[in-house]
This record gives sequence, structure tokens and C-alpha cells, in this order.
Amino acid sequence: MSGYPHPPSGYGYGVPPPPQPYGASPQYGAPAPAQPYGAPSAPYGAPYAPPAGDKPPKDKPHSSAPAYAHGGYPPSASYGSPLASLVPSAFPPGTDPNVLACFQLADQDGSGFIDDKELQRALSSYNQSFSLRTVHLLMYHFTNTNTRKIGPKEFTSVFYSLQNWRAIFERFDRDRSGKIDSNELREALYSLGFAVSPVVLDLLVSKFDKSGGKNRAIEYDNFIECCLTVKGLTEKFKEKDSSYSGSATFTYEVFMLTVLPFLIA
Repeated sequence: MSGYPHPPSGYGYGVPPPPQPYGASPQYGAPAPAQPYGAPSAPYGAPYAPPAGDKPPKDKPHSSAPAYAHGGYPPSASYGSPLASLVPSAFPPGTDPNVLACFQLADQDGSGFIDDKELQRALSSYNQSFSLRTVHLLMYHFTNTNTRKIGPKEFTSVFYSLQNWRAIFERFDRDRSGKIDSNELREALYSLGFAVSPVVLDLLVSKFDKSGGKNRAIEYDNFIECCLTVKGLTEKFKEKDSSYSGSATFTYEVFMLTVLPFLIA
């Protein structure tokens, strides 16, 4: 995403957690090497790792955005009601003036918030075309509510995070087709800290392939939607799986509140 302003020094949303993939805590009661959360045991064998020396031809990421742990994901909001009200916020100190101007242009009524369509237009001004569903998932991820409004704080976090996600997509789009296939998606998810099984991978590709699964590949817009869905559901599950055992207990109400926001975005 060349052309994006660089984040200010000391940008507050990129304070990374310890540099470990999800699930790095001891699993199944015994210490083990760090591996992505959800890394399958038999019959899938050891977690997938790209072949040695298989480095993507892409040079370096286009921006100096903060290198969040797990490929650009900032810490997300804690679990709460998806219908909770959004708290007013302010721009972090030192925010790039271009980011401020972009938000203020979108916030035409001066309310201090922008809605989903305004966010969609603001992102498109930087050559990023996203469907409303992807915009809704972005808003939910950064606010933990379905109010479909974001303030300066969340907008800044979205803005810089998308630089990192674009770099990840381009890293694994090795043939520069503008799409990544199932193998490339598996590697991309692994780099983000998620080791999904072949069955889950097939479901993800079928869901997020705009051709309905015929091309077996997904574009950037759907890649963002896919990653937000996998990450969001995994984090919600991990909140209940405090021992990292791979199992958790949900009440019916909590289960519905966990899953529905990702279905109705």
C-alpha cells in the first residue's frame, strides 16, 4: 500500500505482545516448542512450515508501519457485548497529518465518528477497495462492537494495520496474480500464528473465493476478511480455553454472541 503515511514514532497501537505465536504456552499439560494456536496433532503431523530456503521474491514491505506481532495484528479489544456503545476517542500523539485529514474529510458532520460507508470511501481514497462486509469486520475487530462507527483512535489503528496486511498478502502472492491459492493461504495463516487443518483450509478457500470455490484462490479484500474471521474466532475461543487444551465450554448465549458477529457483518 505505497502512498500510505508512515506511522509516528511511538505509535501506541503497535505495542506488541511477547513475540510468540498463538498457543505458545505449554499445550496439553507439557512444555512444547512454540507453535501456532490450533496446530493439529496426528493425523496431520507436525505443524506446517514453509520449505527451507523458500523465500518469497518480494523485497521488503512497502511501509515502515509498526511490525505488530503475528503479521500486523494489533491487540484487539477484550470480549464484551457486540451491542456495546463505542467510547469517544482521540488521535494518538504524533499521528500523521494525512491520517487526520483523511478522517476529518470522511467525518463530514464533525461528530468525531465515521460510519461504515464513510470508512469504505476513506480507504478507497488510498486505492483500497473493500466490500462493506470486510469494512464491517474491520470495524468489529477494532471496536468489539457492532455499532458500525469508529473514532480517531480506531481509524488510525485500521489505517496502519492495513499496510502490514497488504505486505503479508503480497509476500505470499508469489506469482503476482493478485490472488493467493490454498497453499499460499495456508502459509500466510501460519505466519500469522494459525495452523488450520486441511479440512478447515478447504472451507476457508471455498467461502472466500469470489468464484464460489472454482478458482481455489482468494483476492486481497477476501484475504483480509478471512484473516479477521480466523483471528477473531480463535481469540474468542482462547478466552474460554485458558489452559490451551484445544477444548472449551460455552453457554448457548456466549456461543451465539461469539459467532454471530462474524456471520452478520
